[in-house]
Amino acid sequence: MQERTTAVRVAGTDASAVVEGVEGGDVPVVAVGSTGARALEPLLVATHDGESAFVTNASASDVEAAADALDDGGLPGDADARVTHDAAPTSLPVPDLEGFAGARSALARCGWIDPADPEAYDAAVGFSDADADAVLDAAEGLHGRGWGDWSADEPVADLWAGVRERDDPAVVVVNAHGNPGDALLLESDPYAVLDGATAAARAVGADAVFVYASEGDEAAVASARTAADAGDFDVPVDVVEGPAVYRAAEPTMAIEAIEGNHRLEARLRPPGPDVEGVYGDPTVVHTARTYAHLAGALHEEASETRVVSVTGDVETATTLELAESETVAHAVEAAGVDAFTAACVGGKFGGLTTDLDVGIAPDALAEADLGTEGTVEVLGDERCPVAFVGQRANVASETNCGRCVPCREGSTQLTELLRDVYDGTYDEAGIEELSRVMESTSICAFGRHVPRTVRTAMREFDEAFEAHAAGDCPSGICTVDS
Repeated sequence: MQERTTAVRVAGTDASAVVEGVEGGDVPVVAVGSTGARALEPLLVATHDGESAFVTNASASDVEAAADALDDGGLPGDADARVTHDAAPTSLPVPDLEGFAGARSALARCGWIDPADPEAYDAAVGFSDADADAVLDAAEGLHGRGWGDWSADEPVADLWAGVRERDDPAVVVVNAHGNPGDALLLESDPYAVLDGATAAARAVGADAVFVYASEGDEAAVASARTAADAGDFDVPVDVVEGPAVYRAAEPTMAIEAIEGNHRLEARLRPPGPDVEGVYGDPTVVHTARTYAHLAGALHEEASETRVVSVTGDVETATTLELAESETVAHAVEAAGVDAFTAACVGGKFGGLTTDLDVGIAPDALAEADLGTEGTVEVLGDERCPVAFVGQRANVASETNCGRCVPCREGSTQLTELLRDVYDGTYDEAGIEELSRVMESTSICAFGRHVPRTVRTAMREFDEAFEAHAAGDCPSGICTVDS
């Protein structure tokens, strides 16, 4: 199958509804997955003769007009952007539009190929048949992405080599739960994720692949199931849904969900999943982003980029891809955000900061006491940071798995200490000591990350905490009783 050189593509979760019933004549009209720039979708991409025209928030009439223009040998004249590119591109030409920034690697085909068609992926890049040694070589230098990855910010190759040496058959888990970037990849380019996952299966000697996603990410789940059924893989691929709660992305809780356990609790460690995972077999657990980057490396498209999702007080959440040399500010600006109080960087319990001029590479984020989950949650210019961290601590107290005392009781005590601020008592030393205990003794990353949001908020907004204890909310939002 040859890649279409003249076609109308409509990108977006609801693209099929726009394309349905449109008569394209001799011009192919294809509904494809989201690009990640959801505010622009449905996004029409009309391609002909080495050039693509983009029409944002397209309607069925826009699609018909674009198909007519291509049929006449031209491009639609009312385009919002145009890009000149190779005669037969295999990935989305990146337009100069809000929601896009720089070259794309892991997200290259999101919004370009039909996610339901394995032949589309095969034509664009080809499924890898690399043997175990070649996969391990390609994985050299690859680090896990996201807190749901058992190798988060660590090299994966050494872990895989250890699993490979064990006698038992192994299992590969794709943890795509909860992170917008992982959900986008499953929705728009699932074969890239499965190409990487099945290659990893060859590397570690696995006889099964499980794709784990949140039941709330309906488009991602549906796309993953279609790909699992339609793809010709050398190991069976099953798709499992987990509850749409943040903790359910923790790697060992993902394993609990795959095994069918109704109460998800973090597993004690050691041993880790690489020793005893799904049904007791050695298991590697990585995010969809990690496997997509592996697929790129296998096809010599490896790049030091990060998939970043900008959420929170924004009109529409945006997922984009940036070089590791770029900053959090670049991501926020590319998403169209121009006013904010702060940003929570790195997941629900990421670090709070007012200075976005920090690199998105893991080392830079860690040095700034920010998280590396690949999310930037924007707090609008009318938000109160003290109220935000209090609400976030309360979420932790209500949604933790309850397995370990430091997290279960610590998150409750942390919430109470933050409520005390509104009653006139700001026990900074007590909060810091409780945070240290939670970080050093909690079983899993959920409990270890919870204090980070509070700690960084206290550092960035110390005067606001003092003001609340004195009976005043600087933002004018909170009702302070003292």
